[in-house]
Amino acid sequence: MSTSAQPAAPVVASEHGFVRAIGLFDGTMIVVGSMIGSGIFIVSADISRLTGSPGGLLLTWVLTGVLTVAAALSSGELSGMFPRAGGQYVYLREAYSPLWGFLYGWTLFLVIQTGTIAAVAVGFARYLGIFFPAVSPNSFIVAPIALGSRYAISLSVQQLVGIILVLFLTFLNTLGVRLGKWIQNIFTSAKTLALLGVIFLGVFVAHNHAAITDNFSHLWTVRNPVLIAPGANFLTRMFPTTTAASGVFGLFVAFGVAQVGSLFSSDAWNNIGFTAAEVKNPKRDVALAMAFGTVIVTVLYFLANIAYLCALPLAQIQNAPDDRVATAALQAIFGPVGALIMAGAIIVSTFGCNNGLILAGARVSYAMAHDGLFFKATGKLNSRGVPAIALGFQGIWISLLILMRTRHVSASGAVTYGNLYSDLLDYVVFSAIIFYILTVAGVMVLRAKRPNADRPYRTFLYPMLPLFYILAASAILCVLLFYRTQTAWPGLVIVLLGVPVYWLWSKRSKPGIPAP
Repeated sequence: MSTSAQPAAPVVASEHGFVRAIGLFDGTMIVVGSMIGSGIFIVSADISRLTGSPGGLLLTWVLTGVLTVAAALSSGELSGMFPRAGGQYVYLREAYSPLWGFLYGWTLFLVIQTGTIAAVAVGFARYLGIFFPAVSPNSFIVAPIALGSRYAISLSVQQLVGIILVLFLTFLNTLGVRLGKWIQNIFTSAKTLALLGVIFLGVFVAHNHAAITDNFSHLWTVRNPVLIAPGANFLTRMFPTTTAASGVFGLFVAFGVAQVGSLFSSDAWNNIGFTAAEVKNPKRDVALAMAFGTVIVTVLYFLANIAYLCALPLAQIQNAPDDRVATAALQAIFGPVGALIMAGAIIVSTFGCNNGLILAGARVSYAMAHDGLFFKATGKLNSRGVPAIALGFQGIWISLLILMRTRHVSASGAVTYGNLYSDLLDYVVFSAIIFYILTVAGVMVLRAKRPNADRPYRTFLYPMLPLFYILAASAILCVLLFYRTQTAWPGLVIVLLGVPVYWLWSKRSKPGIPAP
């Protein structure tokens, strides 16, 4: 990002009683900690199956990193213009209209933020179960109760541990942002060191000569790619089933679909914008934290995949049990003990990830309440300067998402259960990318609408960088629309359901005073 000709903006005054306690290092830790969960340890298996080559695996993460950094650098200009609680919700509201801000906040609260927290919490419990077998998904306190033919509700020990984690971190974050940031700093530092340890062990200790020769001597040789079929039957005539070995079009589709896992693993970089009201110098530090955090995570993710390729042949990455690539890499070094080491690292990672997500997410509900578009009580701060009621609403909804199950009946009549939040997250990936495109485009919209507005930072390489992101992300959307149709359209339905909700809420509530 380049600075404007104006002198650096002074520290912004406290907003509505928030405590400005987050510095640049703290903000960077929120970005890094919220981005790194369990995805980097798992999704490379699916990416390697889709792209079919070591080079394809690495290039997927490079493309994701470039897109993420481009979005962060572009959004940095908006964070300097609107250093307020709510972040991306505020940017969309100011660039377009309150409706667009609400649709984002609605989807964020309903699925994006809360569903991610639920998934990470259950992931924490799943890996804790490696050390304590009683934490099992099959040990039920309340056996599944059917809610119609497709849904159920249950409470297993694993679900209970996930809920306890969410409520515990929610409680800690009601005690003030200073405690929340220290928890984030400690656990993000620990998880970063753990990921660096995985990288070091994979590259320098495992050093599997056969794997290195096989992977890097045939970097772009496509092996055993999975078939990628159109997402709906009526599309099969226009868009054929393809693989990464089917030429340029097949590669384009494979890389587009592969971005789902890597982009989701690189998400939440925008969370520091939600907490801008608590950043000491938000006009400078929010943008810098986004930039530094995304660059750090991008480098770590790329090096982690280098480590996987140094420790394991591509076939083992593609067929890692339960897609646990990092666990397979450590098992190659330490044997069964490697699984325990990796489980410990993921427990630390998921704990820190959820703290950052819980801390930041409630600030969007707070901002919406101040616009009269969410429950009025969520727009209040407690005596410690945090939106405790918004945190409580968020924690309750996450707990419900963890309790809710999907119900599947096979042809033989056997019943199996999935997690509702997993399906919802699959649905909203498509919509989340749309919101990111709109946000980046908002930089250009506001340049036209408010040319004389104070911009402490201006987007680097404007307008080329925003245009690059918009075009590249739109290409990914097109691939997902045609090849992941079954998950794309339900996500749009979830977003569009917010339109009548917005209309009803705006009619029954007198708009409050937007956060200044």
